[in-house]
Amino acid sequence: MKLIAQGAESKLYLNENKVIKDRFRKSYRIQEIDGRLRKFRTKREAKILEKLSLIDFSSPKLIETDKKEKIIMEYIDGELIKDILEKKYKTLSSEIGKKIAILHNNNIIHGDLTTSNMILNNKNKKVFFIDFGLSFFSDKIEDKAVDIHLLKQAMESKHYRIWDKAFKEIIKNYKKEAENSEEVLKRLQKVEKRGRYKGKK
Repeated sequence: MKLIAQGAESKLYLNENKVIKDRFRKSYRIQEIDGRLRKFRTKREAKILEKLSLIDFSSPKLIETDKKEKIIMEYIDGELIKDILEKKYKTLSSEIGKKIAILHNNNIIHGDLTTSNMILNNKNKKVFFIDFGLSFFSDKIEDKAVDIHLLKQAMESKHYRIWDKAFKEIIKNYKKEAENSEEVLKRLQKVEKRGRYKGKK
């Protein structure tokens, strides 16, 4: 097994065409609380992946989970969108907008929408979303608006040359596909105003 990534909560290992996600113990947390948290987050992520598979969404397929701390899923081979967005932002952004709409229509909040968590698959040339570790189910307009707001912030920071044009393309296609797009985008404006107000304090 080869370690391919490490975050605050977990390590990712590559084993042939499978990715093993291992949520490691946190020594600073009380052991019982730590165990419960890891179990809850692992089970929730597995449920999200199962749901995504049912709706045939472009994301890693769940292979197995111990429902405690480990998830084994399909490895998606390709290029990270963060590395190629500037070359072909229009087509990629169009697909990203449509796919966020599919998630939200199924009441799935990604929770960490960044171009680092999207891959252009080498095999079928589709955009795959990855890392559903912070994802959850919600039908709340606020949660959907915040999801998009986080993506906007990430794009502004990472893709400052083209983020505005790319984000407009995302929103244009989200509006076409999302069931509650008008409500979500109105709430997005409020979320952004709150962020600006906090920044001035």
